[in-house]
Parts: sequence; C-alpha cells; structure tokens
Amino acid sequence: MTINSIDDVQRLLAGQNYVCGRALATVVFLSLRLGRPLFLEGEAGTGKTEIAKAIAAALGRKLIRLQCYEGLDAASAVYEWNFAEQMIAIRTAEAAGGADRKDLKTELFSEEYLIERPLLQAMRPQEGGAPVLLIDEIDRTDEPFEAFLLEALSDFQVTVPELGTIKAPETPIVILTSNRTREVHDALKRRCLYHWVDYPSFDRELEILQARAPEAQETLSREVVAFVQKLRTEDLFKRPGVAETIDWAKCLLALDVIDLSPEVIADTLGAILKYQDDIARIEGSEAQRILKEARAELAPV
Repeated sequence: MTINSIDDVQRLLAGQNYVCGRALATVVFLSLRLGRPLFLEGEAGTGKTEIAKAIAAALGRKLIRLQCYEGLDAASAVYEWNFAEQMIAIRTAEAAGGADRKDLKTELFSEEYLIERPLLQAMRPQEGGAPVLLIDEIDRTDEPFEAFLLEALSDFQVTVPELGTIKAPETPIVILTSNRTREVHDALKRRCLYHWVDYPSFDRELEILQARAPEAQETLSREVVAFVQKLRTEDLFKRPGVAETIDWAKCLLALDVIDLSPEVIADTLGAILKYQDDIARIEGSEAQRILKEARAELAPV
C-alpha cells in the first residue's frame, strides 16, 4: 500500500480507529517516506504504543514488539539457543554412539535450535513486506543497551556469532516509545524523527472516545472527557491518559450509566486512577467539585 501524503496517513489510521492530529501524521509520513525510526515520547496512556499497532494493521505488516525492561541486554533482545532441545540432541547422539564432535557442534548451533527474539525477527523477510518493529518503553533500559540499539538501527543488522551477520533485506518500520522516566541518550534520538505525544485537547479526545466507544451516548462521552480533562489539572501522582478515558467509558457502559454522578464516579475511580493516594484525594466532595466545574465548561450539544 502506497502512502503519498499526510492525508493518506490520517485516513489509514482513522480506518483503524486511531484519531491522529496533523503534526503526528506528518512525522509518521516522513518516517515511512525516509525510512527513519520514529521516536515517540510522552506520558503513559497517550497512545504511543497504539500508533505502532495501527500502522501495522493499516499497512498489513507484521507487528514485532520488543518490550523493554530494566536489565534487558542485547542477547535477550536478539536471540537465544534452545538449550533444552540441544541437550536432547546431545543425549541422542551419545546414545547412538560414534557422533563426530565437530559435526554435532555445527548441528547444535544451526537455525534449527535458534530462538529468534524481536530484533532478529525484524531483520528477517516477512510476508507482506518489512515489519513494524515496536521498541516499547526504551527509557526502562540502560545506556549499554541504548548503545547496542543505536548500532543495530544504524545498519539494520545483527550478529549471531555462531551464524554470522544477519542484515534486513528491507528496512523495517521502527517505532520507539518512551514514558520519559529518564532521559534517553541524544545519540539515539538523533538517529530518529522525534515527536512528543501530549494529552489531547477536549475536541480531539472526544473524537478518540467516539471512535473507540461509539456506543456511548454523546452526553455521556462529553461528560467523561470533560471530567478527565479537569482531573488532569489536579495535583495527582499519576494523571489519567487517553487509555484510561476509554476504559472508564467502557466501564460506565457496562454499568448502563447514562450520565455521571458523584456516586458513580466514586464507584468507578479505579478505572481512571491507579494509585490509592490519588483515589483517596478525589473521592467524595472533590469528585463532586470537579464534576460541577467540568459541566460548567461544557457547551450545549
């Protein structure tokens, strides 16, 4: 599928129920056109991971996800050997007797016993074209892994010592995300096109909610978005993202709620706030105050 314009990007993502502003659509278009990795930074729950899923689905490409975590190393991200199967092969060869040690070693460290991890998978040919490689929450890793990743993304190749260097036949679509729990090294950022994914405006978030929860009535959707937008201005440990807005709306629908009330909010705060201190702060009169202020700012439908 050919993407010839920024409008094409917006239409394709809209087809996957991903509401995309023009600034984000522009950087996605440039990333696809220039073959450059895309670095998305922002608060958790603002849709960074979802855009990789939407791009993969829209283009009919395979999505390969590397979920980052503290202590992740190059070997874990690229490959490992299937030791259990290798031990079985060794035992079988010993039982049969007369196995040539050199031949056995060659066989044990062949593709048959290789377990491919995300980075190696992304370098392999995929049906439908180059895959979308999502490197999620890169800020959770450490600097040595960043340095390795910088090298891998520069040449789009990885090395398995026993097999040699494996180079991608076609440049994968690479998307890196960061929740900014720490600063990612400038060298890695310079390799990428950058975009800060912020909380959306009221109109944009309402559009997102209507795309993701179309069964919600207009009045309820507007109240939900207005309340969450107001909630983000409070002194919270963790402000709710768009993902929480969608989850909350779906919870309210499951409870057959048609409009918000302080009682309903108190019963369902766990869908939008994930820390007890935040929940305790908003419960009761605070929720009532925020709801009143949110409704006051709503224009008539």
